[in-house]
Amino acid sequence: MIDLRDLRTDPDKYRQGAAAKGMAVDIDALLAVDRQLREAMSQREALVAEQNQAGKQIGQLAGRLKKAEGEEKAELQAEMQRLQQRPNELKAEVQKLEATIKELEPQRRDLWVLVPQPADPDVPVGKSADDNVELRTWNPPGFDASKPFVESRGFHPRSHIDLMTKLGMVDFERGVKLSGSRSYVLTGDGMRLHQAILRCAFDYMTNENGFTPVSAPPLVREYVLEGTGFFPHGREDVYHVANPTSDDELYLTGTGEAGLMGLHADEIVDVDQLPLRYTTVSTCFRRESGSAGKDTAGLFRIHQFDKVEQVVICKADEAESRAWHQKMMTFVETLLQRLELPYRLLQCCTADLGPKNVDMIDIECWMPSRGDVETDDDGRIIAGGSSGGGGAYAETHSASRLYDYQCRRLNLRYKDPETKKTVICHSLNNTVAASPRILIPIVEMYQNEDGSITVPAALRGYMNGQERIG
Repeated sequence: MIDLRDLRTDPDKYRQGAAAKGMAVDIDALLAVDRQLREAMSQREALVAEQNQAGKQIGQLAGRLKKAEGEEKAELQAEMQRLQQRPNELKAEVQKLEATIKELEPQRRDLWVLVPQPADPDVPVGKSADDNVELRTWNPPGFDASKPFVESRGFHPRSHIDLMTKLGMVDFERGVKLSGSRSYVLTGDGMRLHQAILRCAFDYMTNENGFTPVSAPPLVREYVLEGTGFFPHGREDVYHVANPTSDDELYLTGTGEAGLMGLHADEIVDVDQLPLRYTTVSTCFRRESGSAGKDTAGLFRIHQFDKVEQVVICKADEAESRAWHQKMMTFVETLLQRLELPYRLLQCCTADLGPKNVDMIDIECWMPSRGDVETDDDGRIIAGGSSGGGGAYAETHSASRLYDYQCRRLNLRYKDPETKKTVICHSLNNTVAASPRILIPIVEMYQNEDGSITVPAALRGYMNGQERIG
């Protein structure tokens, strides 16, 4: 959540930040409730202080009464009686204020958690994802994503649906029979390829980049999703477990980020341990309730998938956060270049950041079957897409920079060695590989004219040296 003290100082920053993200929040209502709450708390503190002072005065008078005589004693007894009545009066007033505070605190929190974090000033302002800005592209040797696939490879491509179905790599019909729409079953070499990319990405992050491997639970309590910013925004895309085995409300996570960030909730981590660098492989679940009618076929938008995620928790330093953001994208770019998959980096505009990010860069892979493509009678893609011959970029990774937004909600802090004060950490996250979505560009870019698929060289070691599927 945002820093409430900063909002009090500069409310227009948050009004404008919410407007730039296209989000409606009532800053004035939050400020009004916050003011009422702080006034009630201040009054309670003053009354409690008066209670304590009355107690001290009673003790002092009791000592004087032992020595007093005559008129002085009568006056002290009267004063003692008055002081002894005052605590009861104060207690009633304090109880009234505590009732007010108890009522106002959840009101303030409910308004507070809705306020989005303003984007950084260098993020382009936009009204939708259409206003995102392409930063750069990369193509493997011998391929140009700006031209039709056939010009680079000499034949018209097929979709991953066509290729994988014919090669026995996926069974959509039985997946739907088991679990309903947007479901699938990976079979044979489809499952092997799926496991290969996950293991490749995981080993790359742990063995080469020094990230700590962690088993992040996909089933978490509500406070974890609220703390990581997935609630209250985005609640409609999360699966709720109707019959938890404990008294807690439990939910299935849509990313390993939630579990990794929740590890240190309500902790003061040792500053010498920062930055914490975690990676996990977890099964993820998303209802995709906001995408009705979109991408209902194939492996692009599905309810269950597996993902290698990277999370960094670092000091509260903007320069360090920005540096890690670039590093985390470099990790992904290196992996995609090893896989020889064409991709581009897309700077997300304010409207595409979501409530928690100050900045986000999407990494999109080129997929020959994306876009409004046309196929011939044999299923080959012959037209459409952004190149005219089929294909378009589509998101496979999102690198997010959040400053202290998540860590403030999770109460995740460290002690500054110079000031000795506790400081809220910064956090970042980025996908390393999400499968089976990443199988789409792998299968479609490595297809051969005869319908077989060449296994990328980077993955062959994870498939017992297998070089070809089909």
